[in-house]
Amino acid sequence: MDLLQQFKQHIATLGFIEPKQKLLLAVSGGIDSVVLAHLIKQLGFEAEIAHCNFQLRGDESKRDENFVMHLAEQLQFPFHVVQFDTSSYALENKLSTQEAARELRYNWFKTLMQKDTSLRWILTAHHADDNIETLLMHFFKGTGISGLRAIPIKNESVLRPLLAFNRTEIEHYATENNITFVEDRSNATEAYTRNYFRLQLIPALEKVYPSVKENLKNNIDRFRDIELIYKESIDKKIKKLLLKSGNNWRVAVEQLKHLPAQNTLVFELFQPFGFGPKQTQEIIKLLESDSGKYILSNTHRILKNRNMLIINAIEADYDTITLIETNNEEIEFPLGKLIVRNEKVSKGKKSSIALSNETLVTQTAINNLPNIAQIDAAGLKFPLLLRKTKSGDYFYPLGMRKKKKVARFLIDLKLSKLEKENTWVIESDKKIIWIVNHRIDDRFKITSSTRNLVVFKMTKEN
Repeated sequence: MDLLQQFKQHIATLGFIEPKQKLLLAVSGGIDSVVLAHLIKQLGFEAEIAHCNFQLRGDESKRDENFVMHLAEQLQFPFHVVQFDTSSYALENKLSTQEAARELRYNWFKTLMQKDTSLRWILTAHHADDNIETLLMHFFKGTGISGLRAIPIKNESVLRPLLAFNRTEIEHYATENNITFVEDRSNATEAYTRNYFRLQLIPALEKVYPSVKENLKNNIDRFRDIELIYKESIDKKIKKLLLKSGNNWRVAVEQLKHLPAQNTLVFELFQPFGFGPKQTQEIIKLLESDSGKYILSNTHRILKNRNMLIINAIEADYDTITLIETNNEEIEFPLGKLIVRNEKVSKGKKSSIALSNETLVTQTAINNLPNIAQIDAAGLKFPLLLRKTKSGDYFYPLGMRKKKKVARFLIDLKLSKLEKENTWVIESDKKIIWIVNHRIDDRFKITSSTRNLVVFKMTKEN
């Protein structure tokens, strides 16, 4: 059976593409994408061709663009082309040339599909040899089980229907059908990592294991099955370990300490929050560290807080953010030291709340010192957030029923610019409860029904 018939059966088996759906073909001009375009034409699908000129190879880049334009005319497919300044984009975004080209390419494909909603799938010409190279690259980089399944057949709106076929089969079909294509000279250089695997490593492996490509191709299928079983098991473990708390996630330190397969589970647990395999050991060391230590990814922070690891999204400079837990007693931060006490008010009795041997409040006399805040605990949701003020902050000043922007409040206090920039707040569930050293929020004030208090006291600045 020739490649066309095998391809037809494979498309039917995949079940993704319906006969009347319009396809967007990513065509570079090389043998793989040109053969894919011919196969799609032979099967009678409606399609359009998209070509990216990355302007990395001078005249060759323009030659490829012209070739693909004529191919589209020959196959009677509509043609789309774009020129990218790939080198500048890579420099500006601190990407490798290959990463920049990939990002530009797929972003443009998505733009084309948004403009023409009748386009259902983006088809690329990745084949079995590409998959084997990707598998080995992922293996040596240490990407875990998910990396061993290599290139997925389907990823959102992208399909790769040639993954079932090797380069030899594609070359044979091109020869038998007199299909012309263009050669990219960069494919013959070892400057790119993938080319090294293609030109050096895999041929060396074939000398020892002649069937290495077929074996690795079969392994990819096995790894995909293994990943399904693995992921199901991992998801069950993570569901037990990861607890949602407001806008944060929590993981019990003792549970992590006694995990079987600790390295793997810690990696999988924190990987969705942007932490890579190289940070796994850092996270494990964090289990034995002092409270207040933390590790950052590009998107999240893991904070050690007594018997918990707390994960939260990065929304500001973490030098200006501290979590306050129910059992915190003293917190040092740039403004000074914050002392925290949890106290009860006995019903029907005069009670006092002592803080550092100083009487702060009684049921009949509420303290009005600016460096002390007495808060009705009933309305609080822990952990609280101690942070600097930010644009858009507002609160309900004590004694007022209308909200007021914090920035306006500070202006009315006639604070200097430096004082305003160094103003801190305590926040509960996105509500400001105290502008430190100034005013509490009316929604958290002590009332006759208050039974439990949280008392904050600011000591002298450092």
